[in-house]
Amino acid sequence: MTREAEVNRVTNETNISLQLGIDGEGNSHLETGVPFMTHMLDLFAKHGKFDLQIQAQGDVEIDDHHTTEDMGICLGQAFIRALGDKHGIKRYGQAFVPMDEALAQVVVDLSNRPHLEFRAELPSKRVGTFDTELVHEFLWKFALEARMNLHVIVHYGHNTHHIIEAIFKAMARALDEATTIDPRVKGVPSTKGML
Repeated sequence: MTREAEVNRVTNETNISLQLGIDGEGNSHLETGVPFMTHMLDLFAKHGKFDLQIQAQGDVEIDDHHTTEDMGICLGQAFIRALGDKHGIKRYGQAFVPMDEALAQVVVDLSNRPHLEFRAELPSKRVGTFDTELVHEFLWKFALEARMNLHVIVHYGHNTHHIIEAIFKAMARALDEATTIDPRVKGVPSTKGML
């Protein structure tokens, strides 16, 4: 089974084409128009071993909000499509990732019940030209569209770039674990018989 998906989203604010391969090698080709998110999604692909391609055009002359939000929507939709019926997956994943002085923890459940728990203080409102409140916006839309429980806990850190980078790396590793096929799992890992 090939766990891949393509999502295209066209609105008056954005035009996004995204291709995802869950069982990849961490290769990425990203043209997002939002340099900081390009950096975060590149390392997300690398550390999750996902193959990810994104071509995004948006109204970045206004700000990065619409493009960042819609990339979260598209990535979430791609994950749920690529996972299909979720037969055989581990379902849960977690990771701690340090980035210099920062330590982030991410725990996921591919439960079909979307929720974001975001326990992180971002000391700076901007990293370069990027508005750091958009990290929450991206993660919430990603969790909603992927229909997953996503818990993000930053234990400590004072450099905002390091904190956000640790979050994306930890999320990648947690999702890599959760999406892994476990040969011991028969059907879906739920007493309900479905996810």
